Amino acid sequence: MIPVLFLMGPTASGKTELAMRIADHFPVDIISVDSLLVYRHFDIGSAKPDAALRRQYPHALVDIREPDEPYSAGLFREDALGCIAETRSRRRIPLLVGGTGLYFRALERGIDMLPPANPRMRAQLLAEAALWGWPALHQRLAERDPQIAAGIQPNDQQRIQRALEIILHTGEPLSVSRHWQGAFPGPLLKIVLRSPRSWLHGRIQQRLDAMLAAGFLDEMAALRQRHYPPDLPALRAVGYRQYFAWLEGECTAAEAYAAALAATRQLAKRQDTWFKGENAHILLDPSEDQSTQHLLDWIRRQISHDTLASSG
Repeated sequence: MIPVLFLMGPTASGKTELAMRIADHFPVDIISVDSLLVYRHFDIGSAKPDAALRRQYPHALVDIREPDEPYSAGLFREDALGCIAETRSRRRIPLLVGGTGLYFRALERGIDMLPPANPRMRAQLLAEAALWGWPALHQRLAERDPQIAAGIQPNDQQRIQRALEIILHTGEPLSVSRHWQGAFPGPLLKIVLRSPRSWLHGRIQQRLDAMLAAGFLDEMAALRQRHYPPDLPALRAVGYRQYFAWLEGECTAAEAYAAALAATRQLAKRQDTWFKGENAHILLDPSEDQSTQHLLDWIRRQISHDTLASSG
């Protein structure tokens, strides 16, 4: 069976550029694994490949929902499995690219069976959040289950609440108590990007500057005019949340810039922690000069000549 490639790494690590280089050399279909790119209208601040680039290098599972339409790891798994099957039916190689670790895990292992909601515990956590704030509860989660906390933003009320609720209910970290249901279809090769932190921090700042130059603030103003409910997951995404605070007059432009930069670096650190838990087939340092060629050579060794010939 044609193998599936996972290309995983933190934000700004160069996943999109690398995916395009892979597409230049192999018959792959790119499938996005990003919880923000599924939403329309969130373009510049999400580093979404623009329309011209997607015409040249099509990306599945981009712009498939309105921001106020629900989406989840379970729905992603259904969509991604459909894309994988379609790609294989055309004798091409599925290449799944992104930084949303939970989506990768749900796709590979299936959907987990979790204890039902506990109203008493939920009320207790809501009262504590009202007193101390959700970042404080996120810190508590990081102490109890750093792996799960790495994939959750400090202000993601719903996921922090649910994770802590399960930990209180079971007495175990969520990463231990999960029981994943489902099987992945066929062979899988995992590529994980890992680079020096200083290099990645520089890339994050360069990308934020490029976003602002490309009209990120205009995009923010347009989103504000759509009057979306403020608790939508997309509106709480890194970068958007900090600049919405500026639009509301809660901080200066300089403070929003510094906060967005810090939050993006924190996100990258959480993603890197998550992907360290993956059983990677190859670790790639994108800061190295020959990293792209090294990866192309590795892929060529992993995929049989017969598969490449039939996919050509």
